[in-house]
Amino acid sequence: MWGNNGVDWMKRRSKTKFTQIHVSIPVRLLEDFDATLSYSASRSQKISSLIEKYLNQDAFRPIQDPTRLLMLELTARDDVDETMKALLLQILAK
Repeated sequence: MWGNNGVDWMKRRSKTKFTQIHVSIPVRLLEDFDATLSYSASRSQKISSLIEKYLNQDAFRPIQDPTRLLMLELTARDDVDETMKALLLQILAK
């Protein structure tokens, strides 16, 4: 009747793949970090965001080529498709 038991509308919207990692950090550091998060905040999302910011910090040094600067700015935006970001980063790596 509904096809696929009525769950067609529940398909994943994001094509971002995630992986689990294991890291060791001081207990107190984790406690302090968790204290900065709101009740509804995601520890994983916050750590991912911090890693992304760290990796992109070199992306904002002065660049002579305005096209490359524009491409760097686009990769830093949240509203740019992940495929487009990957393509831009490939071009920038040349």
